[in-house]
Amino acid sequence: MMTSDFIVNVSEADFEYEVLAYSQQAPVVVDFWAEWCIPCRTLGPMLERLAQEGQGSFRLAKVNVDENPNLALRYGIHGIPAVKAFREGKMVSEFAGVQPEPRLREFLRALAPSKSDLALEKGTSLLAMRQARQAETTLRAVIKEFPENTIAQIGLAKSLLLQGESKESYQILKGFPASREYTISQALLPLALALSDLDQERLKEDDALDPAFNQALRLVKRGNLEAAMDGLLDILRENKHYGDGRARLILVALFELLGEGNPIARQYRAELATVLF
Repeated sequence: MMTSDFIVNVSEADFEYEVLAYSQQAPVVVDFWAEWCIPCRTLGPMLERLAQEGQGSFRLAKVNVDENPNLALRYGIHGIPAVKAFREGKMVSEFAGVQPEPRLREFLRALAPSKSDLALEKGTSLLAMRQARQAETTLRAVIKEFPENTIAQIGLAKSLLLQGESKESYQILKGFPASREYTISQALLPLALALSDLDQERLKEDDALDPAFNQALRLVKRGNLEAAMDGLLDILRENKHYGDGRARLILVALFELLGEGNPIARQYRAELATVLF
């Protein structure tokens, strides 16, 4: 077993200090293991590598159950490897058996968020407050470090759309990878495409309702989403099928842009349901 500032061997004599007391300042992950345990030989080195990689974001404490049977009894260890995580003196999460590395990282991320996790949370919060420019800056920093982070990608697309920026948002959304955020990307795509048409002066005015639709897009570009949604609802009151459903798709995209929990989005969703049904 490797040892370092982030990895320690713990016994019954020093568990209170090295784990419970230490967890007041940083999370501690306790690996219950034994020399004869074959799966421990797989899990142990993985945890040690992640502890080194974490550079102090958490401490890994190794407990040999043969040498410390009272600790095994105290924490109900019936099989090994067993992992229990402590924070502020209390056990907060656990798992048993060998886990694949992505699950280990997820377990550790929930226990000790990294700087990028905190930046992502900040960017998401800024989006909810419609502080689009600040959100864009924060999310770009996350993507620079983790280009494949789809949560950051969808957040960046939203921040751009909130600023009326169509070109880059469209590029992000049209080639969005399969992920949990893919459905959101497809809901936002019609808005990015419509704003792109506006920027390139490709808007039509063949239908009597086209000028109102185009004005709604201009309002979106200026950041006046509520007025834009009012205009789109008025169009749908006149013609529920306007533009082969385009007005409805733009409204849905605006709801997605505001976020599911946004009270304004909920209000306009209810009004849209009233208009359509």
